Amino acid sequence: MLKQFRPALLLLVILGLLTGLVYPLAVTGVAQLLFPHQANGSLIEHDGQAIASAWIGQDFTAAKYFWSRPSATSPVPYDAGSSSGSNLGPTNPALMDAVRARIAALRAADPANRAPIPVDLVTTSGSGLDPHITPAAAGYQVPRVAKARGLDEQTLRRLVERFTEGRTLGLLGEPRVNVVELNLELDRLKR
Repeated sequence: MLKQFRPALLLLVILGLLTGLVYPLAVTGVAQLLFPHQANGSLIEHDGQAIASAWIGQDFTAAKYFWSRPSATSPVPYDAGSSSGSNLGPTNPALMDAVRARIAALRAADPANRAPIPVDLVTTSGSGLDPHITPAAAGYQVPRVAKARGLDEQTLRRLVERFTEGRTLGLLGEPRVNVVELNLELDRLKR
């Protein structure tokens, strides 16, 4: 029995070191070397301080900002520590009530805008943290943001186009606008 126990214990220690120490250190090292920005959370800095991540939405509610997709995290919106979808099906009354409330909030924020509201402005993403909206959702918000900031709508539409990212590798996903980065740029322009 001892004859079999010693090699098994040695193999356990070797595999434990390889998979628990060597492999994680190697992956971390490669990530830091090849993709340091992403490996460190894709942080956005302002005046030398990290103020946001390019991959986590923020709770913008003022009329002068573009609004992100609604967050599914609770009780704090866009809480990366509690990422999850709402898991509400399309016929769930709670989802219907939430969508109606979001539509009412969008209409109240810009009563003159009678355009159809893009679905991503009233539904959450799978993670509940998505900082991206469709170009249509950004376009819907242009009149409100332009009015609140005293900007020309065409200037704002060009800025939205500048911050519109294409499909990943030209074929994966949909074109999208990072609301966090767009709003930070709007704040920079007003200085």
